Amino acid sequence: MAADDTPTRSSSASSSEPGNPPRARIGAGGASGVATPGGDSPFRSFKPYEPADDEPYMGPAQLEHFRDILLRWRHQLMEEVDRTVNHMQDEAANFPDPADRATQEEEFSIELKTRDRERKLIKKIADTLERIDQEDYGYCDTCGVEIGLRRLEARPTASQCVDCKALAELREKQLHA
Repeated sequence: MAADDTPTRSSSASSSEPGNPPRARIGAGGASGVATPGGDSPFRSFKPYEPADDEPYMGPAQLEHFRDILLRWRHQLMEEVDRTVNHMQDEAANFPDPADRATQEEEFSIELKTRDRERKLIKKIADTLERIDQEDYGYCDTCGVEIGLRRLEARPTASQCVDCKALAELREKQLHA
């Protein structure tokens, strides 16, 4: 996992798992699949953007499409945070059995770690929305080329094109090998 992307999920990941972007089911290859409608989540029913032949890259309609995806994703994550708080308040109990207490504490610990990752993702979504507002969205931070509509639909917070991201991950892998 590189510094600017959250981990990708396989196609078996549910829409309620942290880090799942607001997209439809994707292929087993991770974030490189093509969105397909289905499911009850609002993100599983989004329609992939189809630009007109003469439409400029990252014009107002495209920016609005991605703004909508990001806002719905952020809303979903915020609902998960609220559910976690309510769950932890409702389920908090002082079990007399140490094993039961340990199990509950471990479950709470896992939930809190998940929410912390989501908190970071919410910050990244806010940064991405800021880039959309500044009309600086959709271009690679490293080389300046267009990131591409399908990559952005798969990973709306992407800030690098596929080639630059692959090079960055290769460098990271070499540093930590």
